[in-house]
Amino acid sequence: MSSTTTTSRIETYDDFVKVHGLLLTASGLPQSLHRQLFQKLSSETFDGGSYFQIEPSEEGRQRRLVLTSESMFKESNVFLIDHAWTFRLSDACKQLQEVPALAERMAAIMCVENDLSFGSEENEVLDENNTKRSAFEVVESELSDAKARGDDSVRWLELDELAIDDDTLLSLDFGSKFPGLLALSLCGNKLDNINIVVQEVTKFKELKALWLNDNPILRNCDVQLADRVLEALPNLEIYNSIFTPNFGEWALGFCGDVYSKENPGSSSIHENDTPLHSVTSLDLSNRRIHNLINKAFSPLRLPSLTSLNLRGNPLEQNSFVDLRKVLREFPCLTSLEVDIPGPLGESAMEILESLPNLSELNGVVASKILESEKLVVDSKLKPHLPEWTGDDPLVDRVLNAMWLCLMTYRLADEEKIDETSVWYVMDELGSALRHSDKPNFRVAPFLFMPEGTLSSAVSFSILWPTQNVGKGDECTRDFLFGIGEDKQCSARLTAWFHTPQNFFIQIYERHKQKLQSKCLISPPIKSSPPEPLHHSVGCTYRVYTDVPHVEEFLTRPEFIITTDPKDADIIWTSVQVDEDMKKATGITDNQYINQFPFEACLVMKHHLAETVQKAHGSPDWLQPTYNLETHLSQLIGDYYVRKRDGCNNLWILKPWNMARTIDTTVTDNLSAIIRLMETGPKICQKYIEHPALFDGKKFDLRYIVLVRSMNPLEVYLSDIFWVRLANNSYSLDKHSFYEYETHFTVMNYRGRLNHKNTPDFVREFELEHQVKWLDIHSRVKCMIRAVFEAAAVVHPEMHSPKSRAIYGVDVMLDSSFRPKLLEVTYCPDCTRACKYDSESIFGGREVMRGRDFFNHVFGCLFLNETTHVSPI
Repeated sequence: MSSTTTTSRIETYDDFVKVHGLLLTASGLPQSLHRQLFQKLSSETFDGGSYFQIEPSEEGRQRRLVLTSESMFKESNVFLIDHAWTFRLSDACKQLQEVPALAERMAAIMCVENDLSFGSEENEVLDENNTKRSAFEVVESELSDAKARGDDSVRWLELDELAIDDDTLLSLDFGSKFPGLLALSLCGNKLDNINIVVQEVTKFKELKALWLNDNPILRNCDVQLADRVLEALPNLEIYNSIFTPNFGEWALGFCGDVYSKENPGSSSIHENDTPLHSVTSLDLSNRRIHNLINKAFSPLRLPSLTSLNLRGNPLEQNSFVDLRKVLREFPCLTSLEVDIPGPLGESAMEILESLPNLSELNGVVASKILESEKLVVDSKLKPHLPEWTGDDPLVDRVLNAMWLCLMTYRLADEEKIDETSVWYVMDELGSALRHSDKPNFRVAPFLFMPEGTLSSAVSFSILWPTQNVGKGDECTRDFLFGIGEDKQCSARLTAWFHTPQNFFIQIYERHKQKLQSKCLISPPIKSSPPEPLHHSVGCTYRVYTDVPHVEEFLTRPEFIITTDPKDADIIWTSVQVDEDMKKATGITDNQYINQFPFEACLVMKHHLAETVQKAHGSPDWLQPTYNLETHLSQLIGDYYVRKRDGCNNLWILKPWNMARTIDTTVTDNLSAIIRLMETGPKICQKYIEHPALFDGKKFDLRYIVLVRSMNPLEVYLSDIFWVRLANNSYSLDKHSFYEYETHFTVMNYRGRLNHKNTPDFVREFELEHQVKWLDIHSRVKCMIRAVFEAAAVVHPEMHSPKSRAIYGVDVMLDSSFRPKLLEVTYCPDCTRACKYDSESIFGGREVMRGRDFFNHVFGCLFLNETTHVSPI
């Protein structure tokens, strides 16, 4: 937006348009509604309540907006929506904690105000007097009921949420009491010993289904337990809610509501049996089925099947052709739900063309589906609903749920753009607008400046119909308006909806395999060495610089400062030297400059990761890193795999090319990761959740690297490095992610600046951790060398015989003291630190101040000296 010099209050429509012209254009509001918007803003008219009604949906865990007036025509009205909460992300937690009324209102808007019961009284087994029964009482009751019915044995046993531990499981001895058991559920107990669990559950040789969900044992040895159980129980068809490779008619019957506790079936099903003949609807979603084609799943067994749900299954052992062939043979199948793209095809049109009998695909009438790779949210993708437990404080619930309803904008005036984005929550009416791929309304933020100045601005959202709407229709908006598949629309919908996990996991696995297949390409053939400055005694070299610290601190007699770049031998500048600059300043190709061509492959975070991955694949010194603008699907797959495997899922988001940790966020919330893309292009990198600490605090190290040549590669490491310390003790508490001084170390611009003399740091670190710093330093040198090797190999165009440069390489150590690459910064950033000439920031073999630093840098780069540097 643009500010204006107008200072008087806006009274007329013409003044309104004059001041807000750019904002009106940016909002997309039709010009026919501009005057109406002015009138409502001037009178502060919030009349949405006369036209709309908010209704609960998803059993009260969401709300939707419904039109209550008789009709509303396209572009016929505009409504003001107030912002219930506007904040900077770093302030979110603090504001909610300090203003309880705000937290309560946000919880109500986000539908997380009421407690949900997870494993509480609702899940306890009660008798007719509402008294909780023990596991022993439940077992005895089941035996008594079976005897009363005249059954030979109990075939279905549910012992959920009874606090059964390993000793209790042994004491129950139900292996001898229920010899004909077909289904056993032990969900939500305290089972932890793999040997005891395997010993007891494998006594039921006829078992068809076993549920051990939500037991500690699954967190510790899930894969090992599954292998042992499946080996001992070859007839098992369902294990922990997923289908085993042995699934057959019993598992299909369970999903088709044929088999249940009231009708558990039998241990053997003969070919003449027809238990599935009456099944018309079969929900096989999220059963982790790898191979659907078997004897049980056939039109002979399921002749009446009309509706089938296959969402969330990899089905990677079946080809497109085989799956389509089998499905075409079901005579009554007309409705199908399946991941798109997925195991049946890449698009809805492709699937419909191969299955012409379908009248409905993913809840959409087949005749209305147009070819598109966009995931169809109107076709019943399930929404993410806020999740919490009764013990979660209200603030935590809001912080977790807010990403489902936040919107964002960034302020700007004629001089600069605000570096930190503003996030906001619309009021109850606006927040009730749900998503649709074919919305009938549009929403846009709008900044009203009643005094004509940015300081008087008040933020609203504006809402207007983009289609004709009738009474009782739900009013919807497009959460990703203007974002197509070229901007990863389908993947970004994962912020709000349960998109196909297996699709993203498969993309991630392919990406992972590709990285693992990489190895460092042989370095390029050495060309001519870089051209040295011809130095003779008494000779001086003219240096042009726009960096004040260089002009002040470069005092060696071999170099003199000149104010005319055309007369300089060396150009040391803080700006990019390109062809336009050369023409404007008279710089020639015969002058030395302090930068290499295409150095963006190192100093821009997304290019750095790409450069390293192309050369080295996934080295252990680079955390898993994704450019969200191009590799969001791979990141989502990685996130799901980590979640599935019970691994830490903490990530850090960094803008491509912004310093000082601006717009940098730490989160474990996938919706947050995706939504944060809206504030600018970023990389998403696995957070180092267990870093090496110094006195309990996080730190990183800024190394100074001097590059004489990229081909042949001549890289030197300055003996000095800068220790940067966080101010607060390190913590993984979720609230701490909003504390800058806990998780970030760059305190020059925010927080209390606290330098640590390097020799003191090394001495104290060695004492605290009982390590040798020289061993750590050796690993750091190898890593830095590998970074510049990658650039030399992947981007040979970097080589220039007239280039010399210094770079800052930021390094962190993990808890095993292994170096991790954070970023590479270009010359102005790593020289800016030298302004502290009067302070002992740097230290190596001796304390080095800014003046000494620049004199040694120029000696190394231009006179080939090696004082206070070492080759790597």
